[in-house]
Amino acid sequence: MKYVSTRGEAPELSFDDVLLAGLASDGGLYVPAEWPQISASVFEEMAGLSYADIAFLVIQPFVGGAIPDSQLRKIIYESYAGFSHEAVAPLKQIGANEWLLELFHGPTLAFKDFALQLLGRMFGHVLASRKQRITIVGATSGDTGSAAIEACRDRDNVDIYILFPQGRVSPVQQRQMTTVEAANVHAIAVDGTFDDCQDLVKAMFNDSQFRTEQNLSAVNSINWARVMIQIVYYVVAAVRLGAPHRPLRFAVPTGNFGNVLAGWAAWKCGLPVDRLIIGTNSNDILYRFFETGEMRIADVEETLSPSMDIQVSSNFERLLFYMLDEDGAAVREWLSKFRKTGTMSLDDTRLTKARDHFDAARLDDKGTRRVIQETLERTGELIDPHSAIAVDAARQCRGDIAVPVVSLATAHPAKFPDAVEAATAVRPHLPPRLADLFERTERFATLANDANSLQDFIRRTSRLKSR
Repeated sequence: MKYVSTRGEAPELSFDDVLLAGLASDGGLYVPAEWPQISASVFEEMAGLSYADIAFLVIQPFVGGAIPDSQLRKIIYESYAGFSHEAVAPLKQIGANEWLLELFHGPTLAFKDFALQLLGRMFGHVLASRKQRITIVGATSGDTGSAAIEACRDRDNVDIYILFPQGRVSPVQQRQMTTVEAANVHAIAVDGTFDDCQDLVKAMFNDSQFRTEQNLSAVNSINWARVMIQIVYYVVAAVRLGAPHRPLRFAVPTGNFGNVLAGWAAWKCGLPVDRLIIGTNSNDILYRFFETGEMRIADVEETLSPSMDIQVSSNFERLLFYMLDEDGAAVREWLSKFRKTGTMSLDDTRLTKARDHFDAARLDDKGTRRVIQETLERTGELIDPHSAIAVDAARQCRGDIAVPVVSLATAHPAKFPDAVEAATAVRPHLPPRLADLFERTERFATLANDANSLQDFIRRTSRLKSR
């Protein structure tokens, strides 16, 4: 299996090289040169298998032998053995042919654990075999940071730096990042938005000297492995509900476009996905794009769903690559103009092509509180603000009632207790293993929105500094 850059100027790489590289050397994102296909008979065989068994069948073709099958299977089983629900990603019915896919039973109570528990172990395996070390840098709007830190903590061959926007993540999200006592972990509060954090990470990767000096790697969904691993839970939900003999719709709360892109990738591999429904909050750049064909940057608004408080969706570049007929030069030109002007559009033909697979809906904070309250009243389920946006998007874009629609519940309600309590008068509690989270000592740095300051900090603190 080979991977190509969306901008067409970086060399093709194998999976293990893509895993460690994160961002392509030309600034693009890696995608498969060819999409592996899962046959109807294989989907049928998956129906009685465990989550880990299905994960191996889905992931193995993408890895292409870069990790031996026996090791890959071991890594996958270890990654999901610690999840608190036996089903790993259980489905709950919340209406007539409406389902909730719970993706918060991992160690940090968010869907990011699915990819990052596996990613951390993949890093460990490849680095040990190569006798190498890496410095991971990542930006988070909330959940990626804690999941990445949990996956990489105490690893001898990894230093990890996670940037988060100061005051723009929930207190639970922040403390899950800042209370980890591990010498290789560095949480950094940046004076800015998530988009600013993301730009700082990209700037470091685009600085070839610094990138080489620190042997940088990425855990954000700019790293293809993140998206690849998330394909699995779409497949698992689909086969549990009758695939390949019936199509499904998925409603996905998304800001950076990575989670919903994994659903699109599942469709590319043969999963009968009828529609992918994008749920956004007031930071609705994706909704506006699919409505009008124009992508226009606006100011980032703070909302009850902070993980989606994003205006520049990095993973959209991967979809754009296919909408522009896999023309890397066209992708570079489109993105360059977008960065310079803050706005770009697609012609009707290409927009129609995108609309063949995607719908979009948006929900403001008032609506989010309403959906949280209504869901509790109707089903007895407490859901967090991000999951509420998915549930509402599923209903706004319901379509054929005979087609099951699955809303992705991306975070445990206890990660956003204030918002949930304000909507329902019920305060969700953290699991016992995290009950003392607010008694733990925080440990983090605070930096200005400045690439030079960030690079200086990494040079001072990285365990690579003496090499």
